[in-house]
Amino acid sequence: NFFNMINNIKGINLNHSFIFFLFCNIISLITFKAKNFSISPLICLFLILVIGVSHGSLDHIKGKRLLKIFDIKNVFIFYVSYILLTIFIIIAWVLLPAISLLLFLIVASYHFGKEDTQFLTTNHNSINSLLYFFKGSLIILAPMFFHFDETVTIYKFLLVEDETFYTILDYIETNKILLIGIVLSTLSSVLLFIKEFEIKKFVIFLDYFSIIILNYYLSPLVAFTLYFCFLHSLRHSISLIIEIDNLDFNNGLIKFLKKALPLTILTAILCVISLFFLNNIYDLNSSILKVIFIGLASLTFPHILLEYLLEKYEK
Repeated sequence: NFFNMINNIKGINLNHSFIFFLFCNIISLITFKAKNFSISPLICLFLILVIGVSHGSLDHIKGKRLLKIFDIKNVFIFYVSYILLTIFIIIAWVLLPAISLLLFLIVASYHFGKEDTQFLTTNHNSINSLLYFFKGSLIILAPMFFHFDETVTIYKFLLVEDETFYTILDYIETNKILLIGIVLSTLSSVLLFIKEFEIKKFVIFLDYFSIIILNYYLSPLVAFTLYFCFLHSLRHSISLIIEIDNLDFNNGLIKFLKKALPLTILTAILCVISLFFLNNIYDLNSSILKVIFIGLASLTFPHILLEYLLEKYEK
């Protein structure tokens, strides 16, 4: 059953990657023909709250599994720990924005590379972890490579005012270090592709070119939103659906939606409230960027920690 489930995930994800690749080409064609085509930050926020956040909305169920491993019966402990870590990340970002952003970009690179690829390999070692990091770094490097000034503007909206930080970024951009990073990401994709080769691993290259296309034609925020919602989040959600019911995808989907709805709605409400208060201090677009990226960072760290602990102790 386990190997059937893995093969099922690989097949569905290959179809998903191919559809997403076609979607990216259609979007690029529209952008090429309509020079002023864009998606507003408000729509980006809506998509992330509805589709993007939902892929982590079963963390409370995973938390109960973790508590069971440690023989802790009080589920309240998980909720308090998760919320406190989220609040800690937000406070750390306000106090040390440059360091927090840098850590977030590093952790996000590994997270994106791992979750978008690990279903293709059975060998989870330190070498693969390094390849995951370089592969996922494309999500961070591509917007800076194609739209450097626009990406820097986003960083400034995220409370990062340290001039040393931007001096380093200018040095990286001027000395072609971004290009070197993208080459390393490309090589990591190639290595992951040829290791334990099978035809379904074409997922890796479909995803690679999709990310390049999105970031070449679209603004950093829109490119990230489309990737995060329609590739990364959907892929993780697909694995959760199959995990719930690996025999009947439709039944698994219905159960997933029911389980994911409460935390998705709660997160959306908290984000809207945050946006309301931030909009009294900053302009709307700046407030939206803060909610999206600082909010995602505060959710990403506990989400990754939970995944790591489960992966370590459920073995």
